[in-house]
Amino acid sequence: IGLGLVGFGIFFILFGMLLYFDSVLLAFGNILFLSGLVFIIGFRRTFTFFFQRQKLKGTSFFLGGVLIVLMRWPLLGMLLEAYGFISLFRSFFPVAFGFL
Repeated sequence: IGLGLVGFGIFFILFGMLLYFDSVLLAFGNILFLSGLVFIIGFRRTFTFFFQRQKLKGTSFFLGGVLIVLMRWPLLGMLLEAYGFISLFRSFFPVAFGFL
């Protein structure tokens, strides 16, 4: 269930960006992505991942971007989300590129 939710979330986010930042599709994609993440790793691990002391800046930008997308400012919200996503998952990028 979790992988399906994350997959649909990424699909809706990409489709929303393709349709000139449609705020409804982006908001739906964000909600699906976050709920899928909770289903995959659990609520407690998701909470501890996002709210670690060294990741609070990235978390605030990412969740603030989600909130701004939900308030119908999709371009600004996606920019904030992208910065927060990069800041949150900075340690995973070298591992992913090494794997590729």
